[in-house]
Amino acid sequence: MISSAAMILVGLTGGIATGKSTVAGIFKRYGATVIDADALARKVVEPGKPAWREIVETFGKNVINPDRTLNRQALGITVFGHPGKLRQLEQIIHPRVAREQIRLTKQAALNDPRAIVIYDVPLLFEAGIDKRVGATIVVTADRETQIARLKERNDLSRTEALRRIKSQMPLAEKRRRADYVLDGTLPLPQLKQQVRLLHQSLRAST
Repeated sequence: MISSAAMILVGLTGGIATGKSTVAGIFKRYGATVIDADALARKVVEPGKPAWREIVETFGKNVINPDRTLNRQALGITVFGHPGKLRQLEQIIHPRVAREQIRLTKQAALNDPRAIVIYDVPLLFEAGIDKRVGATIVVTADRETQIARLKERNDLSRTEALRRIKSQMPLAEKRRRADYVLDGTLPLPQLKQQVRLLHQSLRAST
């Protein structure tokens, strides 16, 4: 766990299209340091980096684009439905993301000893990252809202939207394991108010 009496690391997660990124953005506007796990994952696999080389060696050159960036669609097809290959990919990426997150968290603590660091990570519980944080927040939404958002945002059919939702840990389980739950379907002014109050509560605990 990377938290102390002076600083707290908070894991932020939710289901797909529940509003997690919106909540992360609100926390940032209220002064929290936000670390985006997806952004770190993209960073560690940039062309030529060790993780990139290992992915190419493991999965072949068909998973890279002509400009040497990873072809995420091809890589996804390669590992989807193959648990062993997916584990291989995770073993390449996850430790490097974790090291970068730790580095950024320590830097945030140096910059502000009472920092609230929000680690925005989709697989918070699935990857056991909840054990490394001081508190957890889950952003929820009802299934129909998730489906509507995915259809609009990602141009998905209802069937494909449901498939993606069901591929994740059920939101009910995430809610059960969370320290704090935020409703991602609230009107934006109300959601901002909820985040502001939570940020104040977290600040008071440091």
